[in-house]
Amino acid sequence: MIRVPGRILTVAGVPTHVVCEGEGPVCVLSGGLGMSWFDWDPVVPLLASHRTVVRFDRPGLGFSAPAPAQQVPTAAGEAHRILAVLDALGLSGPCTVVGHSLAGLHAEAFARLHPARTAGIVLVDTSVAEDVRAPALPAAPRAAAARLLAAGLGAAGVPRVLGRSARRVTVRAQTVRHRDPAPAALVRRCYSTTRVLRASLLENATYAGTAAEVLALRARRPLPDVPVTVLAAYGATDAPRQLRRLDRQRRLAAELNGAEFRIAAPAGHLVMMDDPAAVARAVLGESPAWDIAAGRT
Repeated sequence: MIRVPGRILTVAGVPTHVVCEGEGPVCVLSGGLGMSWFDWDPVVPLLASHRTVVRFDRPGLGFSAPAPAQQVPTAAGEAHRILAVLDALGLSGPCTVVGHSLAGLHAEAFARLHPARTAGIVLVDTSVAEDVRAPALPAAPRAAAARLLAAGLGAAGVPRVLGRSARRVTVRAQTVRHRDPAPAALVRRCYSTTRVLRASLLENATYAGTAAEVLALRARRPLPDVPVTVLAAYGATDAPRQLRRLDRQRRLAAELNGAEFRIAAPAGHLVMMDDPAAVARAVLGESPAWDIAAGRT
């Protein structure tokens, strides 16, 4: 029997799994495409004595129920979801929003749409909305196709047979430690379901539209005057792809009000697993490791 931490709250009409721990100023941790609340487990102990740490599963992910069929993931919708989670918890003050990968777009949208509720932004190896155009095919039919694909794969038993292996392969490929720190029982319970597969396919199918939406927001909704940090993963190699990725993250930092640019190294895309201390330092506003080692503050 798996004990489910946290509670289920109705957020925007969806039963949503929410975990709230610690004390102090509020920060929200939101993971990338298809990720669950437990992917932040290595980071939370480093924050909980300094921050009230909020984690939640987007619709269909983790232990959250799927969204209604007419709902399609959007940047604005996910920004409003973060706000609704905070309101449901009775946390009415400003918070630091931490977004990893796809959720970095959600975090930026939150700050632009809800500036009074934003105390800071930390973008962890974030998706970069750069030269993205809205897809020619509207979001609704793309989402419908993703749901149909998930239904077909679910009926064939693919999630039950391959879901855990797909998760394991993905984590190993996107970390320098090449291991999944999540409890096997939780991975099995979540990633063996058609529900999580459907949610992941939906987020992937609507990614380009979400990125284009954030680009449009940049033109009309300025960021609030709060600390912004871009924390980029670097595997400590000179591979051209790695260097190009770093450069994109660096350019993003310059574009976002001259945000502070930091590097987590060695770390793969799943920075919270490879270098949780770097994430915690960015949230707490502490000096990067190289500054600490050099005696600078």
